[in-house]
Amino acid sequence: MEGMLCFFIISYQEGHDMSGKVFIFPKESNYAHVSLITQLEKPLQNFTVCLRAYTDLSRTYSLFSYSTQTKSNEMVIFKTKIGEYNFIIGGDNIFFKVYEPFPAPVHICASWESSSGIAEFWVNGKPLVRKGLRQGYSLGARPKIVVGQEQDSYGGKFDKCQSFVGEIGDLYMWDSVLSQEDIQLVYEGIYIKPNVLDWQALNYKMQGYVVTKPHTWS
Repeated sequence: MEGMLCFFIISYQEGHDMSGKVFIFPKESNYAHVSLITQLEKPLQNFTVCLRAYTDLSRTYSLFSYSTQTKSNEMVIFKTKIGEYNFIIGGDNIFFKVYEPFPAPVHICASWESSSGIAEFWVNGKPLVRKGLRQGYSLGARPKIVVGQEQDSYGGKFDKCQSFVGEIGDLYMWDSVLSQEDIQLVYEGIYIKPNVLDWQALNYKMQGYVVTKPHTWS
């Protein structure tokens, strides 16, 4: 519109301790997101990602988006509908089904092992049926990692209808498959030092309407 000035707020934090805090995505958008910055210079053959989320969305939305220059959907954790999660590796996907109350806070852990192709998905400390995909594959290095949006290009091309509205916290990533015992400890809030993304020493960049506030739910 003529005469209208548009601008976006960008906030960069390096090594910031996010303990006891969450990112709040207050409204649907095709821009607001948080970029999680890590120094991954080698391909990943194994990993575990854990996070907590709270939303009342019943439509599809992205929880975690890992994109590389050659593949936008290198790794994605995507909620397709209540009781169903979509886990994408190298552009291929599998679905995990779970009974869950709605709306309610949720703790999610997802892991994948290249040698076997086995993917594990845990919801509130309980394992879902294990599945497999992309055996022998490796996730590309130097990724763009985003929460709040799903990337259809390297670091961008967001879709408002896939945006996350709600709160995300306690996000960690390891370059290994955590054991069942470690997953349970993470669910209980015990700190197991990660080497990819660390919520207690997080490098991130907030863009658009995203707010950090103290954690108020469990």
